[in-house]
Amino acid sequence: MRILHTADWHFGKTLEGRDRMAEQAAFVDELVQICEREDVDLVLMAGDVYQTVNPSAEAEALFYRALDGLSAGGMRGIVVIAGNHDNAERIKAARPLADKLGITLIGLPKDVVEPAEVGEGKVQRIDAGMGYVELRIPGCSEHAVIAAVPYPSEARLNEVLVKTLDDEQEMQRNYSQRIGELLNSLASHFRSDTVNLVMSHVYVQGGLESDSEIQIQIGGTYAVHPDVFPETAQYVALGHLHRPQDVKGAKVPTRYAGSPIAYSFSEAGQTKSVTIIDAQPGQPVSFREVPLNQGKPLVKWTATGGITQVEAWIAEGRDADAWIDLTVHVQTGLDLEEVRHLRALNPAFVHIHPVIPAATVEAEESTAEAGGSLPIEDIFRKFFAEKNGGAEADDDLVELFLKLVADAETNLTLPQFNEETEPEEPGEARA
Repeated sequence: MRILHTADWHFGKTLEGRDRMAEQAAFVDELVQICEREDVDLVLMAGDVYQTVNPSAEAEALFYRALDGLSAGGMRGIVVIAGNHDNAERIKAARPLADKLGITLIGLPKDVVEPAEVGEGKVQRIDAGMGYVELRIPGCSEHAVIAAVPYPSEARLNEVLVKTLDDEQEMQRNYSQRIGELLNSLASHFRSDTVNLVMSHVYVQGGLESDSEIQIQIGGTYAVHPDVFPETAQYVALGHLHRPQDVKGAKVPTRYAGSPIAYSFSEAGQTKSVTIIDAQPGQPVSFREVPLNQGKPLVKWTATGGITQVEAWIAEGRDADAWIDLTVHVQTGLDLEEVRHLRALNPAFVHIHPVIPAATVEAEESTAEAGGSLPIEDIFRKFFAEKNGGAEADDDLVELFLKLVADAETNLTLPQFNEETEPEEPGEARA
């Protein structure tokens, strides 16, 4: 049996307000092509279908399009679980239609799934119950048993797992122990003649995070130990972390598939992929990464030569099809017209960070220490004149500037210029 593991699609997610639906749609097309090219029998989608619990109609339409393409008319098995970004009820709302194609949608950790006999020669859900399914897939001599635990918060489990708030280590042990008990209970459905799989949306201790994930652990509380996964599982398919990675310390092959496209600049340079697993009953699995080619890369530019260097890079077509985080070294900061100029040259600049060279800052500090610095009001008037063709700042503008200075915290941090002024989406905030 050949299995494809994917996760963290985050349909509807933007990059600082920039629409990425076209990139996400291209990923869906590529994923379907991979399934066809690799003769995949079963797809495991390990949570975070959407970016928000109330996704747009366009995001939902893309999800249904993905299910339709991946199922191959009911010839390929699909199991989808909810992640922490998903509305669990919304994920399973399409069950009446999905069941007819042998597609399994599970929203909550304790959801009860019913067997579903569909047309001859299609995927059959021959056994099912709370948190598990057994699938018969066309062309496979063996069945697959999947133990599924969607994002297991206390609220979604409807249990109080953390009984004390003054001992973080005890809180973590209690949570990890309960998740382990749940997984081992579900593993009782595994048999020696079936391909036995676990899928969940959890944070495992030691996993490498990125800026685009919303933490689901409080401190270390809602993190599970790598040894919670049952030894009778042949492969554990996880969602939540956006960097593709194996889980160190697990007793069985355990892996995060990662997100299909880069969702923050902390993921710049990462190769996105899905995981292909070959499995047969009673034997160790083999698995490999299949790189994904869709989704614009996220890159970082540092222009020590100032705006002139940025203009040269754009002229030579550097990173022409990428989203760019730009750091540009300047002598006196960037005014609004310079920012507009840069964005007109390349709308793909997501952030523009102006940096004043250390020598300039040190010189200003030395002048201040020597007692030769101008009053802040005079510095502002001089700066305004330099940037506005010699025009003088009126008294009202100077008064406003001085008020802002008085209200601001004293620091040397320069502002980051974002085209969008609205707050970042959950999970995109930077420290």
